[in-house]
Amino acid sequence: MTEHVIPTIRPRSARVADLAQRAVVTAPADSTLTECAALMRREHVGSIIVTQQGRPIGVLTDRDIVLEAVAVQLDPATLTAGDVMSKPLATVSEDDDLFDALARMREHGVRRLPVVDGAGALCGLLAVDNVLEVLAEEIDSVVRVVKAEQTKETALRR
Repeated sequence: MTEHVIPTIRPRSARVADLAQRAVVTAPADSTLTECAALMRREHVGSIIVTQQGRPIGVLTDRDIVLEAVAVQLDPATLTAGDVMSKPLATVSEDDDLFDALARMREHGVRRLPVVDGAGALCGLLAVDNVLEVLAEEIDSVVRVVKAEQTKETALRR
């Protein structure tokens, strides 16, 4: 009699480097909010990574500009990204596991994490949108397996 062995299924997690966007919109900390807003408009993004010597030091969002300058009637031409950016900045290493990155997002209450290399230089951006896209593809694959099994079972029982 042949013994049927069921393989152990272990979750395989992608590395951050596999999912991160490599094109990241950045601005130096001394950029004015007016310059940053123009950059966001030109690049069609709602946030930028604020850098200093190639290293990420904060995040500036369109919401930050509105709430910290426009809504309180401050001149966005005189305030800089460094003045209103969100900090401290949570980052993730390109070698980190996806599940570790998701835990860091939850811990810091953010939807995007700048990705840094071993030297701390910015090399990408991991957004929850990227993660959801990958997870949706995986769920779709599982649904197809279940559907195929149901179809096979139905055909065998007829």
